[in-house]
Amino acid sequence: MQLAMLGLGKMGGNMVQRLLQAGHKVVVYDVDPRRAAELAALGAAPATTLDEVIAGLRPPRVCWTMVPAGKITEELITSLAARLQRGDIIVDGGNSYYKDSQRRAKELAERGIHYCDAGTSGGIWGLKNGYCLMVGGASEAYAAIEPILRSLAPEGGLMHTGPAGSGHYVKMVHNGIEYGLMTAYAEGFEILRTSPFGQLDLPRIADVWRHGSVVSSWLLDLLQAALAKDPGLDGIRGYVEDSGEGRWTVAAAIEQNVPAPVITIALQMRIASRQDESFSAKVQAALRNEFGGHAVKKG
Repeated sequence: MQLAMLGLGKMGGNMVQRLLQAGHKVVVYDVDPRRAAELAALGAAPATTLDEVIAGLRPPRVCWTMVPAGKITEELITSLAARLQRGDIIVDGGNSYYKDSQRRAKELAERGIHYCDAGTSGGIWGLKNGYCLMVGGASEAYAAIEPILRSLAPEGGLMHTGPAGSGHYVKMVHNGIEYGLMTAYAEGFEILRTSPFGQLDLPRIADVWRHGSVVSSWLLDLLQAALAKDPGLDGIRGYVEDSGEGRWTVAAAIEQNVPAPVITIALQMRIASRQDESFSAKVQAALRNEFGGHAVKKG
């Protein structure tokens, strides 16, 4: 098949390579033209403007956007829609908010343009292992892009989740669960690091848990690799960002009256990691001093 990939960062660039390896024709575009040039050396067709992207595709056109959620995605999809025709397809592979995806699908449908939201998981390992894809959109649009999806996904790693918005909704909850899993591993290994048995071999513990343990997982594989390179993680600052999905998952849980304490706390722990000095902790120390005369540490 033929398609355009717009956004050639760590995910988009690797996805292009996987598609080229599968024999697809890919027009590539990025705000940094050097990324498109690098992929041109592997067989992609580089474009320096959106008009060139459209000109390089035969109808019905498939344009896959792989850019950060929010304003950048909104502007790119709006610009593409102004250039596309009835029957063309836009696939949003970023981590957009599912309600934005529902709105975009409705707006584009009024112009005869299909919209699919592709929740995409696999990170930088997707080039080798494939990408788990959770795709929302009309059945006819999904069928049209299915050869592309099957080239990107590993066996068993592809699902048509339902109408537009459902793909990003499923990916949102996927990332919320990821927050909880990562926090559990983080807490457990900090407990191990401060054990009464001295300096335990954390890389070895992570490794042994990878074999036959009920807590084995790909995340544990990645943690073991990180600890093997830097057992104390001395080269890493404990500052953890979040890209939105955890917040949206917590908001969805509240909207749907579903208790989600683990994911909620995991999100709050990420936020706490960004504080050099917690004012909340200062308030608590001051109160203990006021009501009980407990000593406080001076700054």
